[in-house]
Amino acid sequence: MRHAALYALHIAHVDCDAFYASVEKRDRPELAARPVIVGGGVRGVVSAACYIARLSGVRSAMPMFKALAACPDAVVIKPDFTKYVAASRQIRALMGTLTPLVQPLSIDEAVLDLSGTEALHGGPPAQALARFALAVEREVGVTISIGLAPNRLLAKIAAGRDKPRGFCVIGDEARALLAAESVRLLPGIGPAFARKLESLGITKLGHLQALDERDAFRRLGEDGPALVRRARGEDSRVVDPTRETKSVSAETTFDTDLSATADLERHLWRLAEKLARRLREQDLAAAGVTLKLKTSRFASRTRAQRLPSPSRLPDTLFEAARALLARETGGPGGTTAFRLIGIGAQPLAPGDQADLPDLADPTRPKRAAAQAAVDALRLKFGAAVIGKGRGIVRPQ
Repeated sequence: MRHAALYALHIAHVDCDAFYASVEKRDRPELAARPVIVGGGVRGVVSAACYIARLSGVRSAMPMFKALAACPDAVVIKPDFTKYVAASRQIRALMGTLTPLVQPLSIDEAVLDLSGTEALHGGPPAQALARFALAVEREVGVTISIGLAPNRLLAKIAAGRDKPRGFCVIGDEARALLAAESVRLLPGIGPAFARKLESLGITKLGHLQALDERDAFRRLGEDGPALVRRARGEDSRVVDPTRETKSVSAETTFDTDLSATADLERHLWRLAEKLARRLREQDLAAAGVTLKLKTSRFASRTRAQRLPSPSRLPDTLFEAARALLARETGGPGGTTAFRLIGIGAQPLAPGDQADLPDLADPTRPKRAAAQAAVDALRLKFGAAVIGKGRGIVRPQ
């Protein structure tokens, strides 16, 4: 590798390659040369697709029926988030050996600041990162791509340029390099905003770069000047390891539309259990509950309610979301058909504030103890060993 700034740069963006699919291929070597899609249900969406499947046009968040039409010989595997979280924690631990300045962005992505670590690693950050990438392959069994740059924005862009198993460096040439790229390359510019920019004749990042602050404000509003700076590759954000997770959620898409309240509640209960487990894994609690619904006509509905006190008990989360659901279904019979339901925790609270004794709820300690016993049984014998009848979902 050659780059004028290779040994001077210290901001790295690490992105696992097709993470869920890579973990599945690691555990099932016979699938190494097969297209693999991680997802669920005919009407679900693709959680991850290996690079072989991507050659056929399969992409994350694509509806499963479209993915299977594009790649009919793909092996479809239901997501196993317990396994993915374990692999993510292994990678996170290896990141911790590089620098204390690690800011996780998702289960398979993080940004690191390796400034001042040369003495610790006996060489510049670029060398330490190369060794780190090989250690991940050797110890975790998946591959990663790395972007190395002077700031977070450029590091993220670099990490996506040479996937899979990439190591891309961007330095002082950033402005010239970005000028010819589509505005859609810039993180945060989605399809709708890109179309708006294109309607103004702004199709390349170079078009944004050419705007001065006054023109940017006049044509693009108050966010215009900041957008121009990003188009030039400028970014003042620091790597903040203390940045908190904003929300935790779980959702499912039904194979067929559901309208009966009882059917929706069965799925909601299972999601409440999943949400509670994710909160425990991250040592967090829900200070509020959000309900997400999508109708058969793809109209989204989101409702929220604060909890009297932070909790991560499935029944507490379920009852709060159940009350929100009742307002949307209009009664037991239900008239609106839904294709998706989800439950989330927002805002979040520290785990040590979860389900504290409360005179207004004297049964809480018993319910917390019962849930701890259920969790212990599931940890030892598997998730299916015990459950409530309300969680039994009838075949559709």
